[in-house]
Amino acid sequence: MWTGGVRVIIPDEEGKILMVKQTHEGNDIWMIPGGGIEDGENSIEAAIREVFEETGLKTRIIRLLWHVEEVSEKRGQRFVNFFLGERTGGSLRLGTDPEFDDTSQVLREVRFLSKTEILNLKRVYPEYIKTELWEALEPRYYRNEVFKIRK
Repeated sequence: MWTGGVRVIIPDEEGKILMVKQTHEGNDIWMIPGGGIEDGENSIEAAIREVFEETGLKTRIIRLLWHVEEVSEKRGQRFVNFFLGERTGGSLRLGTDPEFDDTSQVLREVRFLSKTEILNLKRVYPEYIKTELWEALEPRYYRNEVFKIRK
């Protein structure tokens, strides 16, 4: 059975990208905000919810950038949809992950980072955002909306 996740790339007016820092197994990792898709919601609904939970920002999804799949014995069948989004409201703040109690929170920091700052980070997830993100943000990257929701 597939487990689904989402990440939302949100540039600001200066072209900086919204990132969250989490701590896992003693390591700080910077990543695009996002998380798991819950029962009864589609990827876009999950993306909007996850960004708000982690950052306090309200978001509109513009388009799908990547659909990434993993099939492994260790982690099972998983996919993550990476969306391009834009801020529509809210106030930037460090949120919480409702899956963890107050003493077990993994979120440590939230802020917009420049391309140079992202390229200089020690740990980034996924690593390919350092090389592929900038091209994917170009308007010509996808001419058509590739994400469809069937009702």
